[in-house]
Amino acid sequence: MNEDIIVGLDVGSHAVRVAVGQAIPAPDGKPIVHIIGAVEVVSEGVNKGGVTSIEDAVSSVSKALEQAERLTGLPMGRAWVGINGTHISCQESRGVVGVARGDNEIREDDVERAIDAARTVAMPANSEILHVLPKSFTVDGQRGIKDPVGMTGIRIEVDALIIQGQTTQIKNLTKCIHRTGIDIEDVVLSILATSDAVITNKQKELGVCVINIGASTTGLVVFEEGDVLYASILPIGASHITSDIAIGLRTSIEVAEKAKLRYASAAPEEINKKEEVNLAELGAEEEEIVGRRFIADIAEARVQEIFEKVDEELRKAGRSGMLPAGAVLTGGGAKMQGIVEAAKKTLRLPASLGTPIGITSVVERVNDPAMATAIGLVVWGQHLTSENNDGKIGQIFNRVKGVRDVAGNIGKWFRSLKP
Repeated sequence: MNEDIIVGLDVGSHAVRVAVGQAIPAPDGKPIVHIIGAVEVVSEGVNKGGVTSIEDAVSSVSKALEQAERLTGLPMGRAWVGINGTHISCQESRGVVGVARGDNEIREDDVERAIDAARTVAMPANSEILHVLPKSFTVDGQRGIKDPVGMTGIRIEVDALIIQGQTTQIKNLTKCIHRTGIDIEDVVLSILATSDAVITNKQKELGVCVINIGASTTGLVVFEEGDVLYASILPIGASHITSDIAIGLRTSIEVAEKAKLRYASAAPEEINKKEEVNLAELGAEEEEIVGRRFIADIAEARVQEIFEKVDEELRKAGRSGMLPAGAVLTGGGAKMQGIVEAAKKTLRLPASLGTPIGITSVVERVNDPAMATAIGLVVWGQHLTSENNDGKIGQIFNRVKGVRDVAGNIGKWFRSLKP
């Protein structure tokens, strides 16, 4: 595999998406991501972000990777893999260490030790840490320090957010990936990777919430002063809208999905009451005429519930209605007509549709909000690779060694089975 190629793999409940990119120099000399391919295949064996059938999930991932290889003409050897699901949780932590040098100058090693100390938190059984996200440092009582390296002090503290997931869920996902024959660069919380692609550093400083509306889950992450303040995964998504429409119209899930994609709206007041839809044109066995406004009313109710639950999470973070940069919507569910206005109304925040920024591409699919996570994983990989090559430390999305070790060990085991 070309060392410059970066692959992002998003294994969702509705679709498996692969983005392939490479770092190219920008006019200012800094590397930026150029997306050379993006594919999407229907997902099987995955629900609510978790693997429900190893064989079906492996088949879906394999199809997506094969399509990506045919599209780009490049072999897929390694990938940055997104993880999602309601088993993901976050908690606050603090690490405290003494400065090692005799002259009390804080070095990168001191920062690393403080972050390691923050990892020593009580966790539920069958859980492991995915990310340790440093928020701010305190040096000898001076709070709010972003980068303490080079400063003088005796004691250094770090306030961090710990992102953790269920060990069995992580292992099942990594097992699926390795059975397709590729290695895992790292396992990344999907909503964090999505954020890397769709918001700017200025938005992170001001305060912003990224909301990814997937098929069976909705992920959200809150940034403030450049740092992750809160993250959560909700067990509700766009497939619930489809189910509601199927029940309301007394039709099949397949017909309801087509009705949702073509005619649903989160702003029913904008739809003419006289506008009608013939379900037979969507695949129903018999002709049945329904009002489009009725479909929109059903969709609006569920969309409102999704945003009400998001607002509950913002209250937990203490930021309900208090994010100057507002909400940025991504994911397949964010493509519904009127959803931005619905978000503004329920969340009492500015809202916009998030598409990848700061990248280049000739691939039209990159503008699809559903591709934001896969592209975000490529951007994440480029950022991490670039910072590692520069010898920088204290990468804000620091991760624990355990996840990569688990993935690596499973990969070695599967490779040992090959003749």
